[in-house]
Amino acid sequence: MNRRIILAVLAAIITLGLTPARATDEHTYGKDEYAIIRDGLAPNKRVSLASHGDGEGGNENFHVWLMAEPLHRKLVRLDDIGSGNNLDTGPNAYRAAWAPDSRHVAVNFRSDRHVLELNLYSVENGRAHLVSGSSLFRDVTSRNVGEDEHFGHRVSTIEWVGARRFRLREHHLFQTSRADFTRLLGAYGKLAQKLDDGRLMVEFSAEADCVLISGHRYRIVDLRVGKFGE
Repeated sequence: MNRRIILAVLAAIITLGLTPARATDEHTYGKDEYAIIRDGLAPNKRVSLASHGDGEGGNENFHVWLMAEPLHRKLVRLDDIGSGNNLDTGPNAYRAAWAPDSRHVAVNFRSDRHVLELNLYSVENGRAHLVSGSSLFRDVTSRNVGEDEHFGHRVSTIEWVGARRFRLREHHLFQTSRADFTRLLGAYGKLAQKLDDGRLMVEFSAEADCVLISGHRYRIVDLRVGKFGE
């Protein structure tokens, strides 16, 4: 694999404080221990995100919860983060990015050693709702990732630029036997390496300005090519 590509992807995740290749980060929780995840306290200090799991290493019934502050009272668990799709149980392995008005929050976590997931939630009236929208890969290609397009790395991040606007970035490294895959991605794709068995390592990089809309959704406003490994 191209060393420059590896270093670029590692740098992107290290910037978040989440190293993709490290061993599993486990934490054995006390019975009533709900540990605030990294940057989990909202700007308004009224809510936070905290993790909790049962059993040795927190691997049983693990969830991230929306908490009421300052009493640190459990409100509701977040959808789509749990024992079935997470690699780590330690609170520092999860990172929150709150919107300035504390009404939306993005959560990064690992589902695999080299895959950094991104979930976006709207927070209102003590509830947390998943926010949906097109991935940048789908917006570029008009389809989902195919069966022969395997991730070497997958990183998605959000940077807030206002209460309802954010910058979404996706940087993926694919391994595929499709000879036309780089061409499919156009300017958003770059051939990283040809492997000895004929497969290709292809880098995908895109970023977009996005806006939150009604119905717990977001819309891509301005899509552009992202940064590739240098």
